[in-house]
Amino acid sequence: MRVLLLGANGFLGRFVADRLLADPAVHLTALGRGDDADVRFDLAGGSPGALTRFLDAVHPGVVVNCAGATRGGARDLTRHNTVAVATVCEALRRSGCGARLVQVGCASEYGPSQPGSSTAEDAVPRPGGPYGVSKLAATELVLGSGLDAVVLRVFSPVGPGTPAGSPLGRLAEAMRRAMQSGDGELKLSGLGVQRDFVDVRDVARAVHAASLSAAQGVVNIGTGRAVRLRDAAAVLARVAGYAGALHELDSPPPRLPIGAPRTSAESVMEHLSATPSPYPDGCGVWQQADVRTARDRLGWRPRINLEESLADIWMEAACRI
Repeated sequence: MRVLLLGANGFLGRFVADRLLADPAVHLTALGRGDDADVRFDLAGGSPGALTRFLDAVHPGVVVNCAGATRGGARDLTRHNTVAVATVCEALRRSGCGARLVQVGCASEYGPSQPGSSTAEDAVPRPGGPYGVSKLAATELVLGSGLDAVVLRVFSPVGPGTPAGSPLGRLAEAMRRAMQSGDGELKLSGLGVQRDFVDVRDVARAVHAASLSAAQGVVNIGTGRAVRLRDAAAVLARVAGYAGALHELDSPPPRLPIGAPRTSAESVMEHLSATPSPYPDGCGVWQQADVRTARDRLGWRPRINLEESLADIWMEAACRI
């Protein structure tokens, strides 16, 4: 099976590439903006015609799109997350390769959910910020393209390579600095937020499974269990051997009722962006995936627990001590 991977150098893309390369039946070609890509192409600026010619030459059976941006202004997010996907969809429609598309989406497309609930694929998306809006627009483009396509809505990916700017990446860095300076007290904010953390290697397994399956539409990829950031901090402290006290700087952000207007979502984002540990994903205080569809249609279940993911995050942070 010939697979074309877009975004192979990103946090998710690197592990997807490793997983696909481990399958002897897969012949992988990586397309991206970097010099280490097999083929250089800028999805956000390239034309559908140029990409179509490449697809016709390579003739992949599957196209996996892990490319995109998580940070930046609305214009940049739209260009990298929405316009780029429009280019991919149009090129696939024009091409004669007939490739299946596996689009990697995100839980920010759903926006805030009711605390205690599990979000299923049929939930009405209400993204609370420009990132979620740009990713939701991409999903709608894929679903309306008429292609053989599936969108994997990944909840909160963690594990080795976790970006330093992410909540758990910032947490590990703050703990590293505290241990390096001998500080017996660590003050953090936003610890009341709860997220469904899923290991990036499990996400890569899900992408592989989706590539081989006939599943279409949207499929959630998570663990089905929300974890409070405060509890994740306690596990990380145990893994790191940090014996200091953990103190929360602020109270938990206000709950956002389902269907609240966007101005409410923005107020939550502003609250969560307080220094030093913002969580500006527009998802409020709670997100937890309903993962039954992934189990039933992909035969996929998460395997790696959060403690192992945190141990890998800490190992990378500890190397900087």
